[in-house]
Amino acid sequence: MKIELGKKYRDKVTGFEGVATGHHKWLTGCDTLSLQPPVDKDGKVPGTQGFDINRLEEVADEQVEVETKDRRGGPQDSPRQNAHK
Repeated sequence: MKIELGKKYRDKVTGFEGVATGHHKWLTGCDTLSLQPPVDKDGKVPGTQGFDINRLEEVADEQVEVETKDRRGGPQDSPRQNAHK
């Protein structure tokens, strides 16, 4: 299955549904997807949950698009230590 962040998935075991917000590749070879469920009936934002990719099925073909104004995450240059003067 091709995984795309921003698409909605369902866990086949629990029925949990949410939008894919993170794809994690673990050293042990396990791939998981973080799913963010919608706001609950009280207006609270529930936490994300992680699931093995092989347990997931795509629920909707639509994809959430999020515009970022600056670069805050992802691959970056390694930090450098300032030379002492």
